[in-house]
Amino acid sequence: MTNYSDFTDTELANLLKSGNRSAFAEIYHRYKFVLHHHAWNKTRNKEEAQDTLQDVFASLWARRETLNIGNNLSGYLYSCVRNQILNTIAHRQVQTKYIDSIKAFSDTQPVITDHRVRESMLRARIEKEISALPPRMREVFELSRKHYLSHKEIAEVMGTSEQTVKKQMTNALKILRNRMGLFTWIMFCLLKS
Repeated sequence: MTNYSDFTDTELANLLKSGNRSAFAEIYHRYKFVLHHHAWNKTRNKEEAQDTLQDVFASLWARRETLNIGNNLSGYLYSCVRNQILNTIAHRQVQTKYIDSIKAFSDTQPVITDHRVRESMLRARIEKEISALPPRMREVFELSRKHYLSHKEIAEVMGTSEQTVKKQMTNALKILRNRMGLFTWIMFCLLKS
């Protein structure tokens, strides 16, 4: 059985390139404590140091065939730890900026889309209820609310009395109020103003 602890860093790096798991395990055991300490000195966080170490060694194994370690395995590993920490910090900063921008947007901007969807649904319901009115009543209602004609003008357009127009409007409003409920009715009045 081969004792990999007797191998030099250069020999281990060459064996690693060829996919030798035992050489990888020896590199890990040889450098895990010093690299963990190095990562901890940079982050001052035990969990982050462990995560950094795990990411470095996972990357080392995944990229073993294309690595250009040279003759300085320890220097290479220290650089990997430093770069991994810098990448983590950069990622965290981007993440923080993104979260802050979402918070700022939600705190300052109304959710326009939600309001528009609700308004659209309310308008559709109102239109449905208006279209269900009897034809003459619907015509009086639409001339009043959509074309903004007075009762007198509606009476002239429809060839009827102003009193009939008032009665038709009163009945239309009563029917719509009953069909749509009080809340929807209030929203309808607000949308029309």
